[in-house]
Amino acid sequence: MSDLLNRYGGLLTAIFILLTAFWLLMLVILPNIYLFENSFRPYLPVNEMGGPKDVYSLNNYLTFFKSPIHMNVFVWTIIYSSLVTLICFIIAYPLAYYMSKIAPDRIIPTLFLLLFVPLWVSEVLRSFAWFIILALKGPLNSTLLGLGIIEAPVRWIMGFRGVVIGLVYTYVLFMLFPIYNAIQSLDTNQIEAAEDLGSPWWRTHLRVILPHSKPGIASGAVMVFMLSAGSILVPTLLASTTSRWFTEIIQQWMFESQDWNTGSAYAFLLLILCTVFVSVVMRVFRVKLSDIAK
Repeated sequence: MSDLLNRYGGLLTAIFILLTAFWLLMLVILPNIYLFENSFRPYLPVNEMGGPKDVYSLNNYLTFFKSPIHMNVFVWTIIYSSLVTLICFIIAYPLAYYMSKIAPDRIIPTLFLLLFVPLWVSEVLRSFAWFIILALKGPLNSTLLGLGIIEAPVRWIMGFRGVVIGLVYTYVLFMLFPIYNAIQSLDTNQIEAAEDLGSPWWRTHLRVILPHSKPGIASGAVMVFMLSAGSILVPTLLASTTSRWFTEIIQQWMFESQDWNTGSAYAFLLLILCTVFVSVVMRVFRVKLSDIAK
């Protein structure tokens, strides 16, 4: 607070605080309070709202536990969101290390520009582009057939393949940049000291770089997992008939069934259960909230 006051003065600091508070209150806190309150109320016709049947209960939440299909969809959503997080880490870690410790300083701005270009296009257009690329007679199959890598076209949009590919492409940068910041803060002398002591490259990464990068890895993993589990555009466009995402069920409750009460309960169940899952994983890997906040 004192830094803001010294840099911008009292008037601008007050404006910043008020705008932030307004944004949090109107766009985050109040809508979530409204949904949370509605999640305990039954779905009733308009003329019965506020009547004797309009009482608070846990029936909307119990609907989820009474539906094996919905529970199965939620489990698969968690599993494939975890897979997306792992793939994003496998892609992002080597790239982050190269950009922070190997690449010459003169090409770093160019690399960042190339990475940011996809973010200039909306997520809807990117998902449609991947739908075209992964189509049975799309560019990917045509290229692989032309190179002789495959003998017959592959149905990429089958099961969760298309969803995983789309989510990895969409959210990999949310894993890359926290890891890049963490590795960049590592003193290069520590890496050189490990190499001078005869440490092979894999042990240097395992004992020196990865422990130092843990806050960035934890922050990126939480963001990618939560964004993947809560994604709606990518699963809607790239999922097949045999793969459903939990957010699609929430959308069906709210927009197709017009049952915002049950949809609100499902949305909060997604938030609560994902938070519990992330907390358990953090406990298993001995990651603290302070590590993520760094």
